[in-house]
Amino acid sequence: QLQASGGGLVQAGGSLRLSCEASGIIFSLHVMGWYRQAPGKQRESVASITSGGGTNYADSVKGRFTISRDNAKNTVYLQMNSLKPEDTAVYYCRAQNTRIWWGQGTQVTVSS
Repeated sequence: QLQASGGGLVQAGGSLRLSCEASGIIFSLHVMGWYRQAPGKQRESVASITSGGGTNYADSVKGRFTISRDNAKNTVYLQMNSLKPEDTAVYYCRAQNTRIWWGQGTQVTVSS
């Protein structure tokens, strides 16, 4: 199970930190990722982090978002800075090993 939290309403230029706590899986062995889906759009990958700490980002968030993980807490984070209205979406966390697990979404709304 993946439990995401930290979404909310923020003004453009502001920051939010999303958290996703995992249970029932061997967290340290999973690639963890954050995805988002805006109204009327397909779900897209935002950032991912491997079990070894390697990271990957969508071009649209590079330099603004940082993904990190704390294996001791079974938690992955997404620090989002310099938020833009186009970052508004439901954000989902995902865990991948031999199977894929999705968390429930958390709404992020950025006002202009």
